[in-house]
Amino acid sequence: MSNVLKAVIMLMLFVPITSVLTKFIEGRAFCFLLFIKVLFICSILSARPAMIQTHTAQVIIIDDFHPVFLDQLSAAGITYHYQPDFKKEDAPLALQQYPIVAVRSKLEFNANLINQLPNLRCIARGGAGMDNIDENYALSKNITLLNAPEGNRDAVAEHCIGLLLGLSKRIVKSHQEVANFVWNREGNRGWEIKGKTIGIVGFGNTGSTLAKKLSGFDCQVITYDKYLNTIDETYASQVSIEELLNQSDVISFHVPLTAETRGMINEDLIAKMKSGVVLLNTSRGMVANNRAIWEGIKGGKISSYACDVLENENFNQLSAEEKDLIKEMTAGNQVIITPHVAGWSTESYYKIGAVLSEKIAGFTIKAKII
Repeated sequence: MSNVLKAVIMLMLFVPITSVLTKFIEGRAFCFLLFIKVLFICSILSARPAMIQTHTAQVIIIDDFHPVFLDQLSAAGITYHYQPDFKKEDAPLALQQYPIVAVRSKLEFNANLINQLPNLRCIARGGAGMDNIDENYALSKNITLLNAPEGNRDAVAEHCIGLLLGLSKRIVKSHQEVANFVWNREGNRGWEIKGKTIGIVGFGNTGSTLAKKLSGFDCQVITYDKYLNTIDETYASQVSIEELLNQSDVISFHVPLTAETRGMINEDLIAKMKSGVVLLNTSRGMVANNRAIWEGIKGGKISSYACDVLENENFNQLSAEEKDLIKEMTAGNQVIITPHVAGWSTESYYKIGAVLSEKIAGFTIKAKII
């Protein structure tokens, strides 16, 4: 083959080969650029949740909580601002940016305050009751309310039994006498819980837990709860309020404070009770009219009374009448009063935080806050 022919053939092959190589290089470059774009977009998308979560805190905590509360919020990817020394005077301005507020009893969430918190979507209370929250108004504003009665039900039920034993065994009276070098055995003869009928008004978390704990005392437990049509009757029998008042040797109240239950332990209710009844109240102070109870004790209708709550628990603002009533009630041996500590145990401090943080995590997922 001549050199001229070879040159012609090479020239003919060069053009398509060059074209193929050019397209190949351009295609690789395009693929490379496309790959870079994909990586860039993915990095932005993966960063968005972190950006959303860290931009502002989702929960402001304005009371003291167990560290488990904070740990579990963090584990759930929930950001928070912990302010256990929060001053109520700082509200509402300090709360306005937060969708969730965690509180115990430091602040009252009334209609006026709620109206000043446009971003509020949830109030989480570290306890059983909701009496520092205007529940109806909050719900009308589509604000979710969370609490943690599961966290302190054992503590309250045990304290209630402690109060009952204190009365039945005359523990406080006999202790005070021994402290004054009086050895009075006959004057401190007690009575047994076995064989008695114990009535429980309110069969929620605490009431049902108390019934279970009483099962070891060989007593009959009956209960009334207006809002439960049926109950698990393993540890208590469901009866009408009339039957409970007529049959019970001991009546323990475990109801939330509402407009309906405020002052429910009054003269009329006491008049319907069995004579010589023992009353226990570890729910809320405003549920009971202490003057009516004291009159019932003096008249012999009530044999003894123990409570963990008072109508006014701010001892810096007690009226002269309130002070006199407390002095009268505690001067004898028929009344025991403790300072709202029934639900405040070492274990309940932990459990309330653990329970409430789980509920907040569930709310944030359902409400698509995170």
